[in-house]
Amino acid sequence: MTSINSSLEPEIQRLREVRHGFLRLHKALLDAERETYEQHFGKIQTNGDFFQLVISHEWFDWLRPMSQFIVQVDELLDDKDAIAASQIDDLIQQAKKLLKASEEGAPAEQRYDQAIQRSPDIAFMHAALLNSLK
Repeated sequence: MTSINSSLEPEIQRLREVRHGFLRLHKALLDAERETYEQHFGKIQTNGDFFQLVISHEWFDWLRPMSQFIVQVDELLDDKDAIAASQIDDLIQQAKKLLKASEEGAPAEQRYDQAIQRSPDIAFMHAALLNSLK
């Protein structure tokens, strides 16, 4: 690692922690949305069927920006020597936007708010992630 990037190690570690929190939250949201989807449309037969729904069905559209965020973080962390402080800052700002939940906001914000209201675990993960982004 270069001397410039070693000075970024605390920020890189923070980004890793944010990524870990988003992975946990994303999985919990996927599980919750699967359950709700199955209540409306019937049981999803296989994990492959579920994967296809997640990447292509409008029910799961609102979760795709979070999926893409995790991929962006992974790609950046894969090449630590090329990381700039501004990239980490941009991802932290993006993370904050992804955690916006609102009863009356955009459809994705409403769906996220509903998931938080339905699940104490999701609410806890949401609060912990917000706290880590301060």
